[in-house]
Amino acid sequence: MSDAPTVIVTGGAGFIGSHLVERLLKDGKSVIVIDDCSTGSWKNLQGFHPNPRLRVVRGKVSECHEFGSFAAGAEAIYHLAAAVGVELVVNHLVQTLRTNLRETEVVLDVASRYGVPVLITSSSEVYGKSNKESFEEGDDLLIGPPHFGRWGYACSKLMDEFLGLAYAKEQELPARVVRLFNTVGPRQTGQYGMVLPRFIAAAKAGTPIRVFGDGRQSRCFCDVQDVVEALTRLMNCPAARGEVFNVGNDEEITILRLAEIVRETLGSKSTIEFVPYKDAYGPNFEEMQRRRPSIAKLARVTGFRPGTTLAETIRRTAAAV
Repeated sequence: MSDAPTVIVTGGAGFIGSHLVERLLKDGKSVIVIDDCSTGSWKNLQGFHPNPRLRVVRGKVSECHEFGSFAAGAEAIYHLAAAVGVELVVNHLVQTLRTNLRETEVVLDVASRYGVPVLITSSSEVYGKSNKESFEEGDDLLIGPPHFGRWGYACSKLMDEFLGLAYAKEQELPARVVRLFNTVGPRQTGQYGMVLPRFIAAAKAGTPIRVFGDGRQSRCFCDVQDVVEALTRLMNCPAARGEVFNVGNDEEITILRLAEIVRETLGSKSTIEFVPYKDAYGPNFEEMQRRRPSIAKLARVTGFRPGTTLAETIRRTAAAV
């Protein structure tokens, strides 16, 4: 490693993590990636590895014996390691809960020991069953019953938040929490149920684009480059310490319209096929109709708003496949 300031990225071989690593390297940082590749891939780092300022460690944070020595010399830790994707959550809930809880606890404990600033990535899932038009960071959270697996995931991410904010208050750890809404872009895989790469793969192959439910459920999709810009600004912003921020786009679109835009943008002749939720995820699944963030706090504190269009993201993602 060089004498450049060192940043640790857990989950750095994942979709968002690899883009963050790429950005940090461009900013002149030395980067240590810790990832067990349970959902990420070392292929995501191939474009900028080997690099004398990049070190990769394969394994869980909780099993990394060098993590303490890494943290002692680091200027920041971005904690992105987590279980991701609806299909993984539904089918492997024990793995999901262990990963999300255990790894965060280790990161915060070590970061607190050395006073290293931490950014914890949480999820829009913590808003639960709320039917508000737009979610704000101070809203009450409405979590569903425990026999629906997705609420176990939501609770595990919420516990990460509580733990991070507790360390910030009691241990004066410079921590901040980010609630990520639907992030999309190159290197994202549809393997774990992510909607946009699934739609793009089907459109390119000319096979039916499978829309779950009636397609009227809506989401807000944010390009990964915009997300990375927000993450780095929040890490470098003293006013973000001890706070929670939504990071995403606030332009809402139905899933059916997303499928249509993918088809139009790529000039595909794929048909659109509707699939009942019970056929996709089994009977114990509960879908939320809307997920729109308020990003006013992010803009107020960092001055940042996302600017990449969805069509541009679709073209970049399709070109990278």
